[in-house]
Amino acid sequence: MMLAAALLAIAAPGAGQAVSSAPLANTQLADPQAEAAAQALMEELRCLTCQSQSIADSDAPMAGDMRHQVRSRIAAGESPDEVRAWLVERYGDYVTYRPGFDAATWPLFALPVLFILLAGVVLVRRLGRRGE
Repeated sequence: MMLAAALLAIAAPGAGQAVSSAPLANTQLADPQAEAAAQALMEELRCLTCQSQSIADSDAPMAGDMRHQVRSRIAAGESPDEVRAWLVERYGDYVTYRPGFDAATWPLFALPVLFILLAGVVLVRRLGRRGE
């Protein structure tokens, strides 16, 4: 009996995973331009369940629900920026791979510059000591 269950799990991967019941989760929009805009936006949004995949690539039910929201809002005439803003307001900056510059996200932009400047100062000091 254990062997049969193991073989079934191997033969049907993902059979135990839930699938989103949202109608537009896996159905493309009829308008090719709207679908292209929705697809581009879905590539920029992070799956909150998987956290390492975009909602376009994830099979998680949460990602399916988010794909449905993106497609239905774009089909209703909202721009991708408006949909992104709505999702960020609802789920926070973490939902997007391209967070905006504000009080909460400024370290994401400032710290790399600070580290590069610090590395430059250390490099100049070390090279200066060698010349002596």
